[in-house]
Amino acid sequence: MLSSATGANLPFPEIAQQAISAYRQRFGDSPHWISIAPGRVNLIGEHVDYNDGLVLPIAIDRATAIAAGPVMDGTCRIESLDATEQIRTTDFSCHQQPAWAAYMLGPLLLCRKQGLQFKAFSAVIASDVPRGAGLSSSAALEVASATLAELICGVHLDSLEKARLCQRAEHEFAGVPCGIMDQATSVAARAGNALLLDCQSETWQNIPFGQQDVCLLIANTNVRHSLSDGQYAARREECEQALEYLGKSSYRDIDLSVVEASGLETRLLQRARHVVSEIVRTRQAAVALQSGDWYRFGKLMNESHRSLADDYQVSCTELDTMAKIHWDLGPSRGVFGCRMTGGGFGGCTVSLVQAEAATTVADHVQQTYQMATGIEPEIFIVSPSDGAHGMHLDRSQKS
Repeated sequence: MLSSATGANLPFPEIAQQAISAYRQRFGDSPHWISIAPGRVNLIGEHVDYNDGLVLPIAIDRATAIAAGPVMDGTCRIESLDATEQIRTTDFSCHQQPAWAAYMLGPLLLCRKQGLQFKAFSAVIASDVPRGAGLSSSAALEVASATLAELICGVHLDSLEKARLCQRAEHEFAGVPCGIMDQATSVAARAGNALLLDCQSETWQNIPFGQQDVCLLIANTNVRHSLSDGQYAARREECEQALEYLGKSSYRDIDLSVVEASGLETRLLQRARHVVSEIVRTRQAAVALQSGDWYRFGKLMNESHRSLADDYQVSCTELDTMAKIHWDLGPSRGVFGCRMTGGGFGGCTVSLVQAEAATTVADHVQQTYQMATGIEPEIFIVSPSDGAHGMHLDRSQKS
């Protein structure tokens, strides 16, 4: 969405104002533009977006904001409030830039290749999406960057085109062979809805997420194991090997019984079994969400975590501990279901919780997890939010 705005009517107002204030402090002037893109949490459908699967994420009410303005000397200066190194470039190249620059400059380079012509600018990035927690901080920055390019050029990219561009940027410049879920959610999500995304056809539909009696609780384990390095690409390769052995072009063409009877070696059997069963679970979860069957939805979340831990082997001790603490409470004490979310090997769980029990559940989880691991978790409620926005700022507003 591209529009004009004052400080009073910005989406994600706190992080937007943080970026605007920091821009004024750094550059001594008010920014002309601000772009904002949310993180996401995937409710179910993990590690299947790059396997033609179905996924069911929401955009969360935490976001990345970029406040920017034009410069006259041809040198682009970009600072992140979360990083000590800044970007300085005249050609938007990622060469000899800090590692995080790939997520900012990659989309800009691809926008230029698609004909969006823009000159150098100064910018400040602010974000309250936790990094390395499985909440798509990287996609939020990519989408905010592409949205800024749209805004400066006065154009509007098609939502799917924009999501694909940001996905391609992560592939080419960050070296991560991700699916399209994270970027599509940050682009296209709608407040109050989950996004049922078909990653084979690259189409989606909004499913209302009735929150009168339930809420979504995120629990950040505050661990990220080095084991995760390279494991994402390894899992993708294993899935491709299993699919080739099965003689199919897509996991959408395979029944679980075929996988079980295939004679695949154990490791590849486990990977394929997770993918096929997770696609089935996601389809069932969408039906449960539409009917408000929270018991069924929660049961499917629990099954998803067990499959990710046992068959896909992307969980870790801390994630399993966090999930079990929620499971031990169960529906009778306010927890319908809990699962790891994101790439794994650390990061967050997402839980479906009775709204009236959320505070009690959060307090119990906080204390129990810290006692079990010695690590203090971060626990917070998220709400389904809108996707990316880009706005021309009213520079007369000095608040």
